[in-house]
Amino acid sequence: MFLLWVATTITAQVDSLRMRLDSLLQDPMFETSQVALMVYDLTTDMPLYTYNHRQLMRPASVMKLVTAITALDLLGSGYDYQTRIYTTGTIEGTTLEGNIYCVGGFDPTMTLDDLTALAWGISRQGIDSIHGLLVADRSMKESLDYGEGWCWDDDNPVLTPLTLGRKNTFLQTFAEELARSGINLEGVRLAEGRVPKDARLVTTCSHNITKVLERMMKVSDNFYAESMFYQTAARAGRGLARAADARNATKRLISQVGLQADSYRIADGSGLSLYNYVSAELLCRLMRYAWRKSDIRTALLPSLPIAGVDGTLRDRMRRTAASGNVRAKTGTVTGISSLAGYCTSADGHQLCFAIINQSVLRTSPGRAFQDKVCAALCEAQLTMDN
Repeated sequence: MFLLWVATTITAQVDSLRMRLDSLLQDPMFETSQVALMVYDLTTDMPLYTYNHRQLMRPASVMKLVTAITALDLLGSGYDYQTRIYTTGTIEGTTLEGNIYCVGGFDPTMTLDDLTALAWGISRQGIDSIHGLLVADRSMKESLDYGEGWCWDDDNPVLTPLTLGRKNTFLQTFAEELARSGINLEGVRLAEGRVPKDARLVTTCSHNITKVLERMMKVSDNFYAESMFYQTAARAGRGLARAADARNATKRLISQVGLQADSYRIADGSGLSLYNYVSAELLCRLMRYAWRKSDIRTALLPSLPIAGVDGTLRDRMRRTAASGNVRAKTGTVTGISSLAGYCTSADGHQLCFAIINQSVLRTSPGRAFQDKVCAALCEAQLTMDN
């Protein structure tokens, strides 16, 4: 009898949450818009609530969650983005009779300080003069400047693997830093090309993937997300990194979590594309997978915006149970508002959830709905009272 009473009590409390979510779905906004919703209890390893969870919808920037989990699974949290400097020719006295090659690794975090350090790396070789070319090697990825399905009238980032602050000024700025480090560049010309196979590595600038991940998720940086998309492409493909290789890597993970990869459309890494189509179920499957793999979870969770605290959730869910509790990725494009991430119920259950509002002309009603769902999850008592 005791076990039956416990089971009945637990069921009643879960039913209470479900009734609350059902009532939120009665909002008049759903007369003219659609929503997909799934809540998964990671503690009991069971779905708690589903509504249109298999409907295909555009994720907007929640796509970055898919990109992040795929990259962390494939590359690991110890992966480093690298920008390499090579030389050819010979050093005669203190003069390099040859070329300098700057090989881009699509590192969006490169700063002026990094270029200064690379310049000093050359100077430390005993070089104080260069007779040759200063060459930008952008061959890490395919030559596409933009992602598939991006709107032509958006302010989109150009996808170049050798950049400084998103601008194509790396080579010119590097030349200035070489001069500041005491290297004579008289007669040196700037050029584009590929590093020869017999070139010698001089110095490298490295940044860990978690540094990229933090800005990509906290402020929803599209350029950072596409750089991560192409890192998976470089690892998954052969030679030239192509968006198709990144898509295939994502599809392999989708299959690994038990879903049919061909049922979804993966176009880019940031969610800018109009061609991405995923489901709330897919997002929850991937988040469950990430939660169960400590290496991914440890890197992913700190990067997610925290409700009422920072990132794109800084001004949301304040003065509710969700504040400081929900860690989730937001998504917004015309007609779409989405939110997916993690939270803890009032009695300590770890939950993941995915919400996609579609055909919303204004984002505020969709966000308000999402915030109410999150508050309900954080206030829920899912186990028997002591």
